[in-house]
Amino acid sequence: MTKKIIYRGAEAEITLSKHMGYTVVQKRRIKKTYRIKNIDDKLRSYRTREEAKLMIEARMHGISTPIIYDVDLLNGVITMEYLRGKRIKDILNRVSEKERKRICNKIGESIARFHNNNIIHGDITTSNMILMDDRIHFIDFGLGEKNSEIEAKGVDLHVLMEAIESTHSKHSKCFEYVLEGYRREYRGNPEHVINKIDEIVKRGRYR
Repeated sequence: MTKKIIYRGAEAEITLSKHMGYTVVQKRRIKKTYRIKNIDDKLRSYRTREEAKLMIEARMHGISTPIIYDVDLLNGVITMEYLRGKRIKDILNRVSEKERKRICNKIGESIARFHNNNIIHGDITTSNMILMDDRIHFIDFGLGEKNSEIEAKGVDLHVLMEAIESTHSKHSKCFEYVLEGYRREYRGNPEHVINKIDEIVKRGRYR
């Protein structure tokens, strides 16, 4: 199978390829020619390793992520399962209100599981979620980190709130449904995290 580029961003190139007979996705971090080569190699290797570690840890805690088949630190490549599902971004506006609520509740529950284990995804948008086998799969952990602070968890939810307001603006209850699921699953006091969202919004307003 010839490699097929399905996305190319500033940091990484995503291709569809074959690995041991399976159709896979490969995420390759792009070399930065403006950096000293040695530093660039180390950065790409470090970020590749950290992203793979977060994906594996999230999976261990019951959050659906693509299965990782190979991690090539030398070339900054993660080879992972190709998910034959549908992007949440593409379906959320088209399903019934009842189904939208069910999907958003599931999203909130999954994010709470991230945060219960101090995993910050860093870019939770409906473009980075795929519905497959009635489970929400999370992809693209490139901005993720381990962080136990309430602020980091609030920022994580705030990113999703803004994405929903932008992409699913006709369905104003989506984020409320996400928070319903979050409140059910989060093991600490969810209001501490949710209140942070208001603080972040206010800070942005007065900048």
